[in-house]
Amino acid sequence: MKKTYDPIIHNAGKFGRTTEAKADPVTTEVIRHALNSAANQMKRALIRTSFSPIIYEVLDFAVAIYDAEIRMLSQAPSLPMFMGTLSFCIDEAVKAIGGPENLEPGDALIYNWPFGTGSHPQDMVIIMPVFYQDTTLIGYTAIKGHWLDIAAKDPYCTDTTDVFQEGVIFPGIKIYKKGVLNDDIFRMIMANTRVPHMVRGDLDAQVTGCRVGVKSLLEVVERFGLETYRAAVDDMFDHGERIVRSYFEKIPDGRYVGKGEMDNNGVTKDRIPFEVAIEVKGSDVTIDFSGVPDEQAGPTNSPLPTTISVCRVAITMLAGYGEAPHEGHFRPIKAITRPGSMFHPLPPAPSFIYGWPGLQAIEVIYNAISNAMPKAVPAQSGGCICSIVAWGQREETREPWADGTPLPTGQGAWDGGDGGIMLHISESATRFTPAEVWEHRNPWIIEQLAMAQDSVGPGKWRGGPGLNLDIRTTEDTLVTTVFERTLNNPWGLQGGGEARPNNCLATMPDGEVHAIPKATHFLLPKGAVLQMRTGGGGGYGDPADRPVEAVKRDIEEGYISESFARQHYPHAFG
Repeated sequence: MKKTYDPIIHNAGKFGRTTEAKADPVTTEVIRHALNSAANQMKRALIRTSFSPIIYEVLDFAVAIYDAEIRMLSQAPSLPMFMGTLSFCIDEAVKAIGGPENLEPGDALIYNWPFGTGSHPQDMVIIMPVFYQDTTLIGYTAIKGHWLDIAAKDPYCTDTTDVFQEGVIFPGIKIYKKGVLNDDIFRMIMANTRVPHMVRGDLDAQVTGCRVGVKSLLEVVERFGLETYRAAVDDMFDHGERIVRSYFEKIPDGRYVGKGEMDNNGVTKDRIPFEVAIEVKGSDVTIDFSGVPDEQAGPTNSPLPTTISVCRVAITMLAGYGEAPHEGHFRPIKAITRPGSMFHPLPPAPSFIYGWPGLQAIEVIYNAISNAMPKAVPAQSGGCICSIVAWGQREETREPWADGTPLPTGQGAWDGGDGGIMLHISESATRFTPAEVWEHRNPWIIEQLAMAQDSVGPGKWRGGPGLNLDIRTTEDTLVTTVFERTLNNPWGLQGGGEARPNNCLATMPDGEVHAIPKATHFLLPKGAVLQMRTGGGGGYGDPADRPVEAVKRDIEEGYISESFARQHYPHAFG
């Protein structure tokens, strides 16, 4: 009989000051920007020294700086979904080596246990402590980056049934000790990857980026002095908290419920409906996941760090007023989870495609908020990052290769504007690989890369278009595809129409067509075509209210066909 657990309440941000001193507002703002600059320097160092396109082109990573209390000081724009998880990574990795008293200058920890990172094992974390004058621990720099392979059953998986199929685990150990590489651990890493050349380069790049962060943080502290720096950080957090609370105060108190559905869990074909409730009381917001389904047999489980990150991303995207995120922005948010559920799985539950429930949950949170303030949120986006990972051996050299990317979808329209096309907001600062890079590095040809006409949701404000991408293989290629929300159209708001859902197809050289929206280790023989169709964004407002000139402009620019316009905007044709 399955054990049941009571729900747990989590604070999304840490409270409390480290000093009673105050910094003047100008100094606080200068230090805030200096910390953001330090994180951006880490990002540039990582990009310039990494080996894999998924790092230097896609930007599938997060870099951040934390203080000694593991409060986020700054994060460079990259992958927001990782934003809320790095604090868990640092906390668990430091505990694993016996606590901060066992850290020394020059140390670097490596950590990828999914229930501490919130991710699959391929999302590897490197952490470095920062010591002021080599004696006082003042913080940490951390980079979580996606490695193309770390010895899972496949480089990317949708069908795992426990965590041990998902990759080699490094549970918080020192990859560097006092600046010296731990060769035993390094050799283990190289022995457990299908693409050692790329992994070695990306490991070195993460270490380099963390070192740049250490140097940059120390420069800030040395410039202003430790006490002034600490006072400015506390003031910065307090100010960020006030900004977010001022937004929530505008939402009427109440409990609002949003509904979503996963296509399946990757192992069974059953749909997975779920609800998330938002409770607003004054300037406090609680996001309640306690009523979601139990943890799944397949890997669509979202470990606790990612579930907390979902709350942080969804709320700060709405209420952060465009500021770079830090710990203060998270303080008004609480989350409720139930251990043993899909949004708080327990070991050894599989969680390889952990992010896809999170993507849906962000949309569901906005759906819930729309019940209180429909003008505050957009209609639904394509609701997925539509990822592919491909790998194989080159025909002539037998050299192993691997690559992967997310894809953009149409974004939902909002009260005042049409939707665009971009990566899901959980990856809003990432990119997908340019066609020229793909064709140069990989055995395939891009036959189509185009905006998908008529994929938009109609409305007074129309949704953004999806993408049509066709790749023809020039050598035998294995792929894993993860396309969610293929069974439900993205919703509109306030009378806006639904958009096209996502899908992925494979056309074999003999013309046979396979639907593979969620498939692992699928063989695309030479000459096959992988056809990716990303969804559009939902519309906002009654289509009858769309200005005639806007409808005609959409036809001229190819967003919609005349037949689509006649169906949804008959008023434009007199």
